[in-house]
Amino acid sequence: MLKYQQIAVDIEKYIEDNALQQGEKLPVLEKLMAQFDVSKSTITKSLDLLERKGVVFQVRGSGIFVRRQNREGYISLLSNQGFKKDLEEFNVTSEVLELTPCKPTEEAAQNLNINLDNDVYYVKRIRYINGETLCLEESYYNKTIIPYLNREIATESIFNYIQEGLGLKIGFSDIYLHVDKLNDEEAQYLGLEEGDPKLFMESIFHLTNGQPFDFSKVTYNFKQSQFFLQANSHLL
Repeated sequence: MLKYQQIAVDIEKYIEDNALQQGEKLPVLEKLMAQFDVSKSTITKSLDLLERKGVVFQVRGSGIFVRRQNREGYISLLSNQGFKKDLEEFNVTSEVLELTPCKPTEEAAQNLNINLDNDVYYVKRIRYINGETLCLEESYYNKTIIPYLNREIATESIFNYIQEGLGLKIGFSDIYLHVDKLNDEEAQYLGLEEGDPKLFMESIFHLTNGQPFDFSKVTYNFKQSQFFLQANSHLL
């Protein structure tokens, strides 16, 4: 990961950790340059990246301001911190159906950029929001990067454990979405009917050094799932 990309990650984490709201001002350009000990062009590239993501907006002559303002109950499609962080004001819980060390499937190995004889953790969970089923989640974690998981960690927040327990920095993700219909097994887990609509998401999460560590497949309950994606002129 390039220097300006790492700085963008650090600034976004600062915004999230301090729960900065829409319109709050970030430190001036000169202070950011001193803080990260980099040139003006590097900081400018970092801020341009954050602006394209919809995290900040810049007003010429006035400064840099936080743009993110989450509508209550919505999950950010661009968040790399796990959706439990997006829904902190709600009671988000997990039921671990399976957690086992194993070899990856071909699909998981390809997405994690590992060999079929490497070791992974397979985690299957149902996630609930205020007691209602939110999604069915199947994840593969590269055991070389995430050497230990247990049911207690998986019941709480795996991403919090990765960052706080292991001291790793989560960088970026690739997300693929499609709409389909629930099969019988999915419907039973989600408390819906076979043939009901579903939003299916595949995600590959990377550390800041570019290493993929988590390949997840998530089937969302259409009755509980609300998402937001911030756009700007670069995306229109």
